[in-house]
Amino acid sequence: MARRLPSLPPVLAGFTHVHVLGSGGFADVFLYEQNMPRRQVAVKVMLSEVVNDQVRQMFQAEANLMAQLSSHPAILTVYQASVSSDGRPYLVMELCSARLSDRYRRERIPVPEVLRIAVKIGSAIETAHRSGVLHRDIKPSNILLTAYGHPVLSDFGIASTLGDAESNDAVGMSIPWSAPEVLADETPGTIASEVWSFAATVYSLLAGRSPFEQPGEPNKSNDLMARINKARVQPIGRPDVPSRLERALQRAMSRRPDLRQGSILELVRELQGVETELGVQQTPTEVAMDDWALATVSDLEERTRIRGVAGAIPPPGARRRRRRPPTVEQDVAGTVLRSMSPVSRSTATSVSDQPRRVQWLAVGLVAVAVLVIGTGAIATGVVARENAADIPTVTGIDAVPGSDTIEFSWPDPGLLPSDSYQISATEQRAIIQTRSEFTIAAVDGERVCVTVAVNRDGRSGPPSAEKCVDFAS
Repeated sequence: MARRLPSLPPVLAGFTHVHVLGSGGFADVFLYEQNMPRRQVAVKVMLSEVVNDQVRQMFQAEANLMAQLSSHPAILTVYQASVSSDGRPYLVMELCSARLSDRYRRERIPVPEVLRIAVKIGSAIETAHRSGVLHRDIKPSNILLTAYGHPVLSDFGIASTLGDAESNDAVGMSIPWSAPEVLADETPGTIASEVWSFAATVYSLLAGRSPFEQPGEPNKSNDLMARINKARVQPIGRPDVPSRLERALQRAMSRRPDLRQGSILELVRELQGVETELGVQQTPTEVAMDDWALATVSDLEERTRIRGVAGAIPPPGARRRRRRPPTVEQDVAGTVLRSMSPVSRSTATSVSDQPRRVQWLAVGLVAVAVLVIGTGAIATGVVARENAADIPTVTGIDAVPGSDTIEFSWPDPGLLPSDSYQISATEQRAIIQTRSEFTIAAVDGERVCVTVAVNRDGRSGPPSAEKCVDFAS
């Protein structure tokens, strides 16, 4: 099918047309130069044949929405919205590059880079959801890069809004990244379907193809829709992709929406956990907070980080390395070092490569220094223990078996808004989520056990009593 020619660029006061950037089903994008302030911008102009009074009203609502959301650092910035002299609505936007959507098809993007992009874009989607907005078209081509290489999400719902005004056939549905319930017309979109699309997008950036494309096989729309409906996600096929990351994406693309992560933020936290597992710096989330004005920048960034999951269950067949108990001198030295300031600790640990007698001399000197400031150290230790004791304990876990799953649930023990649950289940790594329920697949005759702890500021509270179920289908 031949691609249509772009429409004529409109005459816009204060802007000079340069050339066309691209064409879509409902609009063309042109490069313009803004006269004041002087800069290059992308101008998205709607096609005259799709414009009517209803579309104009919808476009105005979308423009206002984009202006509100574009304050987010990972959402495309909108400078201006208006209607040209020939009656076509247009948006003036930050000029960005679409090279990411070409790059992932041509080359293997490093896993840490994909995770960094995913956390930032996931933060943007979560922010939109908290504002009551669904994107409805999350896919690699809607992730652009700024001049400084920062990923931003574009095209918030304009095509979807037009689709509501026109017939369903007019909607340019992005089949490879659409959830099965959306393809089946069971829903126009939900948070659960956006979790699917976001996971499918991350999968694509890692695999170099959409999740249900099969190299060497027919990949037409009907073929993809049939595979998506079965929701059997194929392995990414990269040895450098951690199994924990694959499992998180597979769960997000479960056939049943209730088996997916409960929010984009929940999936983002799992991606941050993978970053920690890989030993790379954790990408902070950027989600709007009501109390942002009361916190410092460092406070906000720290709140967005989760720590490495403690007590994670190793994969089947993995052997635990038994940790040797510390010697007396190691135990004493460790206690002393933990009580010191960072500067003193650095000085003390610099002698770790010296002979044992020298180490003991260093520990003795350090102990004298600690005695001088002992009162402060003891007070600090008491505060730390009190803070740890403030984390509530989950009790009363209930389990309801289904046809092929077990649903665990528990009452809220008194979580703070920034708290989450750390769940450890049989033969699975621990996961972090905010919902007080957890569903796990099970087979006949299997015994499934779950423990739940509250995670607060990266610290895990006391775990619940273990809840076990002998599953019988």
